[in-house]
Amino acid sequence: MLIKSNTDLTEADVTPESVYLARRKFMKASALGLFGLSMASMPSALLAKALDFQKTAFGKNETLTPEDVVTSYNNFYELGTGKNDPVRNADELKTDDWHIEVEGHAEVTGKFALEDLIKKQQLEERIYRLRCVEAWSMVIPWVGFSLAAMLKQFKPTSKAKYVEFVSIHDPENLSGQRSVFSTIDWPYVEGLRMDEAMNELSFMATGLYGKSLPNQNGAPIRLVVPWKYGFKSIKSIVNIRFVESMPQTTWNDIAPNEYGFYANVNPKVDHPRWSQATERRLPSSFFNPKRIPTEMFNGYAEQVAHLYKGMDLTKYY
Repeated sequence: MLIKSNTDLTEADVTPESVYLARRKFMKASALGLFGLSMASMPSALLAKALDFQKTAFGKNETLTPEDVVTSYNNFYELGTGKNDPVRNADELKTDDWHIEVEGHAEVTGKFALEDLIKKQQLEERIYRLRCVEAWSMVIPWVGFSLAAMLKQFKPTSKAKYVEFVSIHDPENLSGQRSVFSTIDWPYVEGLRMDEAMNELSFMATGLYGKSLPNQNGAPIRLVVPWKYGFKSIKSIVNIRFVESMPQTTWNDIAPNEYGFYANVNPKVDHPRWSQATERRLPSSFFNPKRIPTEMFNGYAEQVAHLYKGMDLTKYY
């Protein structure tokens, strides 16, 4: 069992030393003015806000991937297909006045301001392993809240067998969605079976490393499902739908022989073009990799294996 801790972290603001040490009003005003100009010119994607959250025991013994690696090496095709494209194009993602529309088999549906949804939840930090289907991995301290806790407030009915998630569709601003080379039928869609969504590990992240979620990591809110390959953890969510039938998800639609609906981490089932038996733990280079064995369900079998009891996981991959 994973037992949560109630230790709170407090927010701390750091003031430039020059403000405290300046002795003359003119020098103080100049220092503040220069600081303001530098902040104004900095891309909004880099201005992270400190969050108030509780620590938990999730992943407390893990070694974290450095923050600069987590925020600069990303798959987020809305912002480009290269690993460095998302951080370079992060300002294309507009996150002001964010809303999520809830539809389908639930008693409470409609369009909800993200801030209203978040304020009903207790933010907490969970350190999870992230395993990409491309056979690289990270360890990330996410900040957010239980997916189950959020879904319960919408009161899904017995007809809701799956939860479908849809990402932002904004080709006017998002260069990846305008690309003539893209094979994705936008917007990006993912889904979970209802019991997967209600599992204790399923998480909605609004931050990482104690700060608000950077644009390149899926701001302002994304899904985190740590026992599945990373492409299941959909970013920048704008729609949640409670549906009766298995939703058609993006990568399963593009290449069903390579990317299954479940996408559970499984070292015994290789990708058609590479082995899944090991992974490259970042930071390490492609040519000099730090390779480690991949664990079934990414090491979370104790919490999730029961969800797939009796299923042939070579067929339902």
